[in-house]
Amino acid sequence: MAYTTIDDPTKYFNTVLYSADASTNISVTVGHQPDFVWIKRRNGTANHVSFDSVRGTQKGLFPDITNAEATEGGSRGLTSFDSNGFTIGPQLQDIAGSINAPSGTYVSWNWLAGGSASSNSNGSITSSVSASTTAGFSIVSYTGTGANATVGHGLGAAPTMIIQKNRIDGQPWWVYHSSIGAGGQLRLSGTDAEGSDGGVLWNSTAPTSTVFSLGDNGGSNGDSDACIAYCFVDVKGYSKIGSYTGNNDNDGTFVYTGFRPAWVMIKRTDSAQHWFIFDNKRDTDNPHSQVLLPSSNGAEETITSPPMDFLSNGFKLRYAHPNYNSAASYIYMAFADRPFVSSNKEHTNAR
Repeated sequence: MAYTTIDDPTKYFNTVLYSADASTNISVTVGHQPDFVWIKRRNGTANHVSFDSVRGTQKGLFPDITNAEATEGGSRGLTSFDSNGFTIGPQLQDIAGSINAPSGTYVSWNWLAGGSASSNSNGSITSSVSASTTAGFSIVSYTGTGANATVGHGLGAAPTMIIQKNRIDGQPWWVYHSSIGAGGQLRLSGTDAEGSDGGVLWNSTAPTSTVFSLGDNGGSNGDSDACIAYCFVDVKGYSKIGSYTGNNDNDGTFVYTGFRPAWVMIKRTDSAQHWFIFDNKRDTDNPHSQVLLPSSNGAEETITSPPMDFLSNGFKLRYAHPNYNSAASYIYMAFADRPFVSSNKEHTNAR
């Protein structure tokens, strides 16, 4: 069997940088038709904004805050998912101001799922799902019941991470991570340490190959509320979701992923710390020092003691710091730039 089925990860995930032109449309080339687009302004304060093909164009959610979904009208916001990228309209209102503001520089993180959504009746709630089993990613839209329920995710394998949001109410972005389990909770839109939710988010039930479970929490399963979930499963040579323990040393922990990373998000779980995102387009060489915080609307930060290197088969922590390399517990999600070994057995070098 080949080491990986994905020799070119950019066909499924790619980071793209662009500059704003607030008075006109902008076409952003991604390299595939994205189904999930997450945008952040780099050179100024602005909310993170995300769009997906299941909810449709011009409907923005904000990963760093609890606000409900916002919709732009006319030609504003993200106006189309294109065959090789996406188009955004001129800056006029809130969403557009976060993705196409005067003099703004931006990063967009772009995932391919399965295109148009299909009905999924595997769970007690019928969901609408766009899924790529090849890339291990699905977008799941469903309407909550306010009572224990299950929802089909379309991946054919148990998700190792789920990022979920109630679209209607001002609720947190909740995160399921396999290293924490279904009795725990984390907020993408917050810095909190891992907490116990008494089973009300995920009904204390780990996802299966067909469904994930919900309790009666208003954030994950509000009665009659439209909700969205982004489900991920590990794919060898392309994506890895896991945990590590820091060593509090400048010769830091090495985390094996099986590929040279293109994007890494980490979070300390045993104390209140920000989430951190690093990628291979804002930092084109080692070490990686440009960071954005999913739980903050702040501009991009340059860390003076660079946290990590992207290596051929994982990432290496390079500095002792409580946010990413203390003697503490951390979780991560990572996507590939290149697999460590391609399908024809070629090896990838470090950057």
